[in-house]
Formats: sequence, C-alpha cells, structure tokens
Amino acid sequence: MNRSITDRNQKYGTIKVLNLSEWGRPIARIAAKFLEKKPISVIQVTNIHFLLSLFCAWLILEGHILESCFLLIVKGVLDAVDGELARIRERPSHVGRYWDTVADTIGLIAVMWAFGTVLGWNIALTSLLILSILLQYSFFNHFSILVRVLGSGDSTSRIDERVRPVAQPWESQTMVNIFHTIYVLFFSWQDSLVSKISGKGSKNLRFELTVSSFLGYGMQSIVIFLLALTQNLDSLPHLVLGVNVFLVALVLLRSRLG
Repeated sequence: MNRSITDRNQKYGTIKVLNLSEWGRPIARIAAKFLEKKPISVIQVTNIHFLLSLFCAWLILEGHILESCFLLIVKGVLDAVDGELARIRERPSHVGRYWDTVADTIGLIAVMWAFGTVLGWNIALTSLLILSILLQYSFFNHFSILVRVLGSGDSTSRIDERVRPVAQPWESQTMVNIFHTIYVLFFSWQDSLVSKISGKGSKNLRFELTVSSFLGYGMQSIVIFLLALTQNLDSLPHLVLGVNVFLVALVLLRSRLG
C-alpha cells in the first residue's frame, strides 16, 4: 500500500520520534510554505544559509561572538527550510542533498577556524574538533536517514552513497555526477565508519535518533550560544570531546544490544 501524501511530506513519515535538533522545523515549515510558490529554488535557500555561515565566521573574527552565535541558531532554522521546501514541492534532489552536506561542512570549518583563532586553539585542537563534529553529525545523520526510510520511504539520502544515483527528472545527471563524486571523495568514509560501528538498533530506532539528535546542528548551536552568553566558550572543546563522545558511546551500546 502506498503511503499517503501527508506521510511523505513529513520527514519521518509514520514514525513519531523526538528529534531534539529539529526544534526549529515548525518555523522552517512556515517559511517553506511561504516560499512554495515563490521564484526561489531549494539550492538558493541552501546558498543563503551557506553564506550566513561564512558571515558568522567573519563576525567571530571581528569580535562579535555573541551576535555570531545567535545567527548560527538562525542558520540552523534556515538549514531545515531547503529540505521542507523540497518536500512541499515534492521535488527531492540528489544535487541538493550533496550540496547541503558540502556547504554545511565548509561553513563548519570556517566557523571552527574562527573560534580557534579567537580562543587561541592550536591547529591540532582545531582540526580534532572539526573532525569530531563531522563524525558526530554523520552519526546523527545515519540514524536520521534510517528512521526516514522506515517511516516515509524517502530514499533521497542513503547511508551508503557510493553507488551513483540516477538524476530526478528535474535535475541534471551531469550535476548529480559531479556532486556525487565530491561527496564520495570527502564524505563516504564517514558513512562507512558509522555503519560499521553501529549495531542493528532498537525497534524503530527511536532511542538512537533521540539521543544522537543532541549531536545535530540544531541543539549544538543552542548550546554554543548559551556558552557564549555565559562567557564559557572555553568549554566548547570539553563539550565536543567529552559530553558528545559519551552520547555517541551510549547510542552505540544501545544499537549493539538491539
């Protein structure tokens, strides 16, 4: 039996799950609904939050850290608009999926490099934090994709992207090939690593997704803003390498127990 249009237009379809990082999705849905008939593409929305990330990095370097951290929260909401817009228009895009990952990664590197410059981190620590955050994002994304497939059948994103997908009728196969190659070269190792260390998981993967969602951008941006607000940004490495790693271990243990 085919799922209803309503189920397909919800990120996780029929599965009801608490995703802590998606607190801003209701706002994103309103924005996407407003843009539904407007002459703006999903890729253009992605470009906007990508440029906002770079702007935040510049603000940090200029000493406007609190303002930058607040805008990083706004960026997180905008980051959900492109996906919601694609779902509302019923036009998923492989190019959009890959570019969103590439844009988020470039933005993350820029912001963390700016933090490292201002807070006096050495290159080794900055690099370790960037790598750790990328892996934590991949970890959360792994379970998000699995729940999405189970609940809605959405296969635009896959936990193994090594096989080149066929372009949707509304996108160019050439562009899909280019962005797929970039993704495989720089990101597929993360997907493979997470898949290898993760277990079968619990029923519907609710526990894994909810706990790992704390590692998602939506929650992490709020925590970083609170650290900036309380002038405790020096604790950011402890958050990334301490608390977050503990949560990863907790989810891995649960997924291994099945």
